[in-house]
Amino acid sequence: MKAMVLAAGLGTRLLPYSAQRPKPLFPVLNIPLLHRTVTDLQAAGFSEVAVNCHHLAGQIKTAMADRAGVTLFAEEEVLGTGGGLRNAMSWLGREPVLVVNGDIFHTLDYAALYEAHLQSGGPASLVLHDFPRFNKVSVDERGTIIDFAPYARAARLLAFTGIHIIEPQLLEIIPPASFYDIINCYRHWLRRGMQIRALVAEDHFWSDMGTPADYLALHGRLLTDPRFGAASSFCLAPDLDLPEVELHDWAAVGPGARIGAGACLTRVVVWPGARVAPDSRLQDTIIV
Repeated sequence: MKAMVLAAGLGTRLLPYSAQRPKPLFPVLNIPLLHRTVTDLQAAGFSEVAVNCHHLAGQIKTAMADRAGVTLFAEEEVLGTGGGLRNAMSWLGREPVLVVNGDIFHTLDYAALYEAHLQSGGPASLVLHDFPRFNKVSVDERGTIIDFAPYARAARLLAFTGIHIIEPQLLEIIPPASFYDIINCYRHWLRRGMQIRALVAEDHFWSDMGTPADYLALHGRLLTDPRFGAASSFCLAPDLDLPEVELHDWAAVGPGARIGAGACLTRVVVWPGARVAPDSRLQDTIIV
């Protein structure tokens, strides 16, 4: 089975942090999100994984250099969620491919979703869920997608998780080497009568990590929500020296970080190698 991770976005909502590293490489509990995603895909049976990149592409190339079974597609110009897939057509082949946005953290089962798509018999399936902040996809009572915002009609509205399974042939309508949104590809086929299936996910955790507040909230949930089984609400790299440092509520501090004596951290993520001055009082922030 093949899967592709979309990791080329600019991450503008996460500025200024995304100016230093691409969003898919933001550490989550001190592990870059892209590494988690690729590991989960391979564990689910996707032996071949493609990753596209554009913004700070060199960092993604370096991060994936030692990963077996990973193929990179560097984009000179950002091509969007559809154009990026079209750019990888030679690799995709003819079998259904699972696609996942590179900026989401979730507990969904990739293998089960892929199997559900195969059982549906359709050309494409989008994984949706009820997430009121993003509910913009209308679905009928049969579980078929009707349309997307801003044209979504008064039916059941759900949110796109950023995970979908598609037959590569559907991408042939996308102009090569052009920016193209995958939603416009799906809309093209819907208007020609194609049935695109909604796989509705329940009983799971999902975060799109789209803003600094989302990124911090994700850490808070992972470190304090009992369902994730964290041994402590503080995720601290083993090489740290924390002289007279106070930690409150929760915190994640990466390897090589230096925290000055007398510092106090409350709900803070400190990236690998970052510095915190002595006697600093920090809360609800990201230190890079």
